[in-house]
Amino acid sequence: MTTGTEDSRSVNFGAPRSFGTVLKSKVKETLFPDDPFHLLKNEPFGRRFLKTLQYFIPICEWLPKYNLSFFKYDLLAGITIASLAIPQAISYANLAKIPPVIGLYSSFVPPLVYAVFGSSKHLAVGTVAACSLLIAETIGELASPTTDQELYISLVFTATFFSGLFQTALGMLRLGILVDFLAHSTITGFMGGTAVLICLQQMKGLLGLKHFTKSTGVVDVLKAIHENRHEFNWKSALIGVMFLIFLQFTRFVKKKKPKLFWVSAIGPMAVVVAGCLFAYFAHAEKHGIAIVGPLKKGINEPSVNRLIFDRKFIYGPIKAGLITGLIALAEGIAIGRSFAIATNEQIDGNKEMVAYGLMNIVGSMTSCYLTTGPFSKTAVNVNAGCKTPMSNVVQAVCMMMVLLFLAPLFSYTPQVALSAIIISAMLGLIKYKKAYYLFKTDKFDFVICMSAFFGVSFISMDMGLIISVGLALVRALLYMARPATCKLGNIPNSKLYRDVEQYPGATAIPGFLVLQVGSPIYFANANYMKERILRWVRDENELAMASEYNVEFVYSIWSCDGDRHYGVESLHEVQRNLECKGMKLIVTKFIDKVGKDAVFLSNEDAIEALRFSVQGSKQVDEEGLKRHPTRNRKDPIARAELYQLSYIPRAKWSMHEVVRCFF
Repeated sequence: MTTGTEDSRSVNFGAPRSFGTVLKSKVKETLFPDDPFHLLKNEPFGRRFLKTLQYFIPICEWLPKYNLSFFKYDLLAGITIASLAIPQAISYANLAKIPPVIGLYSSFVPPLVYAVFGSSKHLAVGTVAACSLLIAETIGELASPTTDQELYISLVFTATFFSGLFQTALGMLRLGILVDFLAHSTITGFMGGTAVLICLQQMKGLLGLKHFTKSTGVVDVLKAIHENRHEFNWKSALIGVMFLIFLQFTRFVKKKKPKLFWVSAIGPMAVVVAGCLFAYFAHAEKHGIAIVGPLKKGINEPSVNRLIFDRKFIYGPIKAGLITGLIALAEGIAIGRSFAIATNEQIDGNKEMVAYGLMNIVGSMTSCYLTTGPFSKTAVNVNAGCKTPMSNVVQAVCMMMVLLFLAPLFSYTPQVALSAIIISAMLGLIKYKKAYYLFKTDKFDFVICMSAFFGVSFISMDMGLIISVGLALVRALLYMARPATCKLGNIPNSKLYRDVEQYPGATAIPGFLVLQVGSPIYFANANYMKERILRWVRDENELAMASEYNVEFVYSIWSCDGDRHYGVESLHEVQRNLECKGMKLIVTKFIDKVGKDAVFLSNEDAIEALRFSVQGSKQVDEEGLKRHPTRNRKDPIARAELYQLSYIPRAKWSMHEVVRCFF
């Protein structure tokens, strides 16, 4: 009978979990890693219903607790982000080549939907430049935004609908894991490349050009600028540079004095107001300075009847919807999580997907285009002291007032002012410091980042994203298919075994080769693992033969901490290959084959057991040589055969038994 201490040091050989139990656990960890319904346990039905409702509709949780002290902060934050949303909405709508009023509308309806279903109290809803340009590039291939504007706008609404449908489906199916494939390096490079494209696109408004290219590539834009250089308007360029300097100054003030964040927040609005006054009193159009043009006031009609599902046009909206939807999710969720972490809070990525999807589905039916959570507005919202998503409701009310009463006033906004606002915002998206950091820390991540940057800049936005994501997936597959292996040594005066390269002080044990492989066996890496382990054995034999002492026994031990999933078919294939060379491999039900005394709780226990085995193995050598004196003791295969021929049960471990599992 064993003591409690002995039980704690012994290996647990309990029955494995059933397939149903394992499947349930894996599905739960994959789709519900946050265990969202753990609070419903042992609750009465009414309580469970209320908590379920609060989970799926977050406003039911925070609105009953809402009070006037919260509203004071949310009111200030909502007005502040509305002042930023007005010029951004007009500017990004211009970037998407749609009427400015649609941009204003996109900051009216979607924020109301997000306030109901969104789980982040920090996120401020609005349009973003990257998705606006991508929509213009993709939909522009099917319809001209100038000669066929009605069809173009309808296709933009349809793309927004598909984007929302895609986002909602991902959230409902709990597939937020797909967004994780957009690596941080991919997003950094994509945003940087997009910022360069957008800045170059704005040269048309900044320089007062009347003719320009429809392409977004760097080469085509630079070529168009050169070919139309005779159209340069120095007055427009001077005003644009002045506005740009002013906006950059406000950003500098915010950076140096964070409490003066409102200076940067109202900067774009100040530019728009100043531009409108200048255009009105100086008659800007007579000087060749283009303005936005007429903006009708009032509430737009529903656009549900404008959605197009004709097979002739459907491919473009689906393509634009999927790509922009994924980018919007990655950007919005990343921003929401970053601000939540700063305040020690948690947001649910899958619930955010549903919220984004619903606000874009509703938006596509109410004259809006794609929206998400832009960084600039969210940062302003946080700095203004928002307490709940009510700040989005305040923003929506402010935007409604603008649509009902003030929209015509913004018709005098100079295009050069919008160009300056966009360029100023885009300069902050070129994260050269992050790119340099990637270069210093991880060269492959740097390559992924640069592939997105140059792919977007010189090929196209979608191809740049595809190339970068493809490289990121290749890296992930290489990491899994070519797992790291290392030789372990004993840390002096301890029971620890660590990588001998990382810990030069760790000493190898004469006669033993202790390996650690950083991945379970499955079909993609089984052959590599076999070859890599054999190389370790070969190198160790060569090292032993070059040493002053001869290593008579080399034991290769594979340590697998925790629970692992094995590719059974691959293991059988590896087993057959190894058996041809006189080697053994532990496969399914390996406990029954090698015996429970061949499984150990720790490296130390295994080494001690193997040391003890060595004493008996010397007897094996002597007896085997007596029976077969022609055998070569230095030959590994011959030594393995000696074990098999000796028929001594004690010699359970052959010299080339290359796999050993510890639990």
